[in-house]
Amino acid sequence: MSPLLLCTDLDRTLIPNGNQPESPGARTIFSRFVSREEVGLVYVSGRHLALIEQAIEEYQLPLPDVIIADVGSTIYRFEQGVWQQWRAWDEAIAEAWQGMSAEALHSLLEDITALQLQEQEKQNTHKLSYYLPVDGGHQAVIADIEARLSAKGVRSNLIWSVDEIQHIGLLDILPADANKLHAITFLMQHDGYDDKHVVFSGDSGNDLDVLLSPVQAILVANADDEVRAAVKAAAPENIYVAKGNFLHMNGCYSAGILEGVAYYRPEYMPLIEAMQ
Repeated sequence: MSPLLLCTDLDRTLIPNGNQPESPGARTIFSRFVSREEVGLVYVSGRHLALIEQAIEEYQLPLPDVIIADVGSTIYRFEQGVWQQWRAWDEAIAEAWQGMSAEALHSLLEDITALQLQEQEKQNTHKLSYYLPVDGGHQAVIADIEARLSAKGVRSNLIWSVDEIQHIGLLDILPADANKLHAITFLMQHDGYDDKHVVFSGDSGNDLDVLLSPVQAILVANADDEVRAAVKAAAPENIYVAKGNFLHMNGCYSAGILEGVAYYRPEYMPLIEAMQ
C-alpha cells in the first residue's frame, strides 16, 4: 500500500469532547490503524504543546510523528525522546509581523473592550489569542483589528472559532503565513508528500483553510453548523463529509476520520474492517 500522511485536528475531531456521542471502539480502531508503518500521523491543533500532551495521555491517543500546534504557528517533531520545535517554520512565518512581538501587537488592540486576552500559556512568539463574545458583533471587531494591523504594515491571519462547550468565541492572530494549511503544506514539501498521499480531518472554523484547500479533507459528522454551511457554499472538490453507518458507527470524531480514509483510500477498507 502506498504511504498515507493522516493529519487531524484534535478537539471535537479526534477527541470526543463535543455534544455528540462517540461510537464505542472507534478510537481503538483508529489507534490500531495509525500504528501501521504506511501511515504517518500528524496532530494539527489550536492547543499548545503541553495541552496536546495532556490530551494524548487523557484520551489514550497514539503518539504522532509531528505536532502542528497553536493553530499552525508552531511545529514540533519528536526527536531523541522529546518534542523539538521546528525552527525552519518559525523563520518562515516571522517576516509578516514586521519584527513586532505579540505583546507589541496587543498594545495596538488593548482598548477594544470586547477582547479578553487568553491565558499566558496560550500565547507564543507568533500567536496572540483572545476570547470574544459569541453573540454578535465579532465580525465588526475583527474588521477593526485587521484595519489597525494593516495600517502598521503587519500582514496577519485572523482565525475565528467557537468553543461549543464554553460557548465563547476564540480569536487567534497569527502571521499571514501561519495557519494549519500552510503548516501542513510546509511539512508536505519538506518530507516529499503530494496531495494524493495526504488526508486532513477537521470540524471547526480554524480548520476551514485546510477543508477548502486542494488537500484531501474529511469533515466529521459532528462538525459545526457554521462550518458545514461554509463548506456547502464553497463546494470544494476535495472534501468528504462523513455520514455515518461505516462499520455501523455514527461518523462522529474518530469514526468519521476512519470513514473518510476508507473513502479516499478504499484499499485500506478491508484492513480497517479487520480491526474491529
